[in-house]
Amino acid sequence: MVSVDAKQAAPAAGGRAQRHLNLCFVAGFLLVLLTYLVVSQQFAVTSPVAAVPTTPPHRKHQAVKSPGAGEADNGKVVCSASPYSYTCDVFGDVRTNGTAHTVTLVPATSRPERREWSIQAYARFNMTGIPNVTVTQLDSTSALSPAPACTITHRVPAIVLALGGHLGNYFHDFSDALVPLFVASRRYGGEVQLLAGNIQPWWLGKYEAVVRRLTKYDVLDLDHDDQVRCFRHVTVGLNMHKEFNIVPELVPGGVPLSMLNFTAFLRETYSLPRAAPIRLTNKKSSPPVDGKKMKKPRLMLLDRGHYRKLVNVPEIVKAAEKAGFEVTIADPRFNVRVKELALSVNSFDVLLGVHGAGLTNSAFLPPGAVVIQVVPYGKLEPMAQREFGDPAANMGLRYLEYSISVEESTLLETLGPDHPAIKDPDSVHRSGWDKVAEYYLGKQNVRVDVQRFAPTLALALDHLRQQ
Repeated sequence: MVSVDAKQAAPAAGGRAQRHLNLCFVAGFLLVLLTYLVVSQQFAVTSPVAAVPTTPPHRKHQAVKSPGAGEADNGKVVCSASPYSYTCDVFGDVRTNGTAHTVTLVPATSRPERREWSIQAYARFNMTGIPNVTVTQLDSTSALSPAPACTITHRVPAIVLALGGHLGNYFHDFSDALVPLFVASRRYGGEVQLLAGNIQPWWLGKYEAVVRRLTKYDVLDLDHDDQVRCFRHVTVGLNMHKEFNIVPELVPGGVPLSMLNFTAFLRETYSLPRAAPIRLTNKKSSPPVDGKKMKKPRLMLLDRGHYRKLVNVPEIVKAAEKAGFEVTIADPRFNVRVKELALSVNSFDVLLGVHGAGLTNSAFLPPGAVVIQVVPYGKLEPMAQREFGDPAANMGLRYLEYSISVEESTLLETLGPDHPAIKDPDSVHRSGWDKVAEYYLGKQNVRVDVQRFAPTLALALDHLRQQ
């Protein structure tokens, strides 16, 4: 039997025990929490997961994440790749060292990463004889690679480009250099500095009028420039969208440029007078006006002096004259003055030639004029379309294509009907580009069947009547 005092003491003892247990629980919890905080803090400092990985050298085209609004002063590097080339845009405190072939971004605030890209500034991949430019984003505490001190500070942006490569071939002068340079620089209205590696004085002289309209400043020889030049924006490399072409959606800076803009720029640069071809009536023949015969549309026939030569030029001339054209035979030479050539081409309404660099002169034709490309034998139509057909259409020209038959190719005579290049062009293409170039571009001349060609000439005339 439990007494009353004992009954009262039991709850009191239980309460003391419960309070003691609660105090122990709280102390234990605090100890665990303190241990967790200490351990987690150490983990955050020492764990390799928390470390920011560095970018290995010679990264070709990885874009650095663009900084947010609060990081604008840090600068950024944005690199991109096209099917033909790599380019990097560097924004912020940017320093070029020409003789070292370096472009360095110095961070304004904390930057834990050091990144590096190796860029060949030519508009086409893997050209021999052209050194790469190293683009480096320094980290904020780098002691091994301190930022070079500025010796010259520029108030305008810069474009680093490389010449050489395929330049000297008239088509590549435009496709690999003039068009990409126009795209890269036009938005600046001349307020841009060009730094050219592998400089070619003859090229800059030949196209001086174009270069002078794209930049107000002398082109600097990057390879021999021992100054450390500071810019707020440097573009390294030229981006070729397509062969001899512009993709408006890929033009930087939100500037709406196209091949129509490029040809208009050329007309202004070389003071070309015609912005439209001849006006023809819808009638096939027009009566004399005031005793004078109506002017005929003018056709320039490109007569190549070497491979892919037209071997029956007189017959083609007679066929074109019979169709209603006034014909002039032209064979532009390498050393011709570009302005003289441009003025000559601009005076014509039709440009006719076998696939080759001479068709690049289509850029000087007035919009609405006609380009006729004679495509050699050997399933070269895709290449012909890509290099001259698509650009012509984007220039506002009417494009016609005449693919010769095997009977119109001199390969049939020189190789015989049983040669794979005659019987099976696909097998030649499977053998690689060298064989395609050897047979279909390097060993072939063309004898146009003027009867078969007559409908193409008639279609060219119809296009002019539709102006």
